[in-house]
Amino acid sequence: MPGLPPVEEMQDEVLLAEVKDAFGTIRVVEIGAYRFLEFGDAIEQSCVFMADPSWLEYDYTRAMFIGALCHPQPESALFLGLGAGNLTQACLKYLPLDDVETIELRPDVPRLAMEYLGLEDDPRLTVRVGDALDLLPSAETADLIFVDLYTDHGPGVAHLAWRFLEDCQRKLNPGGWLVINQWAGDDGKPLGAALLRGLYNRHYWECPVKEGNVVLLVPADLEQTLDFGELQWRAEMLAPTLGYSLQPLVEQIRPAT
Repeated sequence: MPGLPPVEEMQDEVLLAEVKDAFGTIRVVEIGAYRFLEFGDAIEQSCVFMADPSWLEYDYTRAMFIGALCHPQPESALFLGLGAGNLTQACLKYLPLDDVETIELRPDVPRLAMEYLGLEDDPRLTVRVGDALDLLPSAETADLIFVDLYTDHGPGVAHLAWRFLEDCQRKLNPGGWLVINQWAGDDGKPLGAALLRGLYNRHYWECPVKEGNVVLLVPADLEQTLDFGELQWRAEMLAPTLGYSLQPLVEQIRPAT
């Protein structure tokens, strides 16, 4: 699906929905072929190309999808943070998943995602509403776990909570991968780099992206490594179906710094 119009070149923003909850304001706005989920003072959380809600517009979502491709045959996935759900839909569409669980803090987010942002009611998908810190212990183990817990003020507290991040890794099945969307500091390293290095024994990989994030690829245990050859092959095989290449991002992957 090449040749999509750049988001920044579009105009005529239309407000489709606005709700207020205990955490602030949630908006859905439309600009041309795209719809955006916003928190607070127009802080963009997700971008959806409505002709194909599984299309991943931004590099950080594509980098997180690359994390899914680290696993040769994932059957289960756990998403901590839903947003508009386009990463979830991409994984459901392109991966051999049988069971997908999502934990989302704000009850209006999944409702708005289904009503306005193209999130499908897939029988493989279960959405639970609540704090990931509280609900993680009762979640099923998974081959893939995605952590993307952002508010309108930045990363949620769980992004730098040692016990929580440790528990996320422990929820992985053997051979599984934990994928964390983290902010980067001025030095290009992920926020909380020292904590992450200590927690995961420097045994993880990083994919920096142009939006100013670093996506972490964390294996289930120290014996597990990243097979770059296999990863590149899977990315190459998917490129014609995706409509874009993941290779430039795969080439950015580096060992933990």
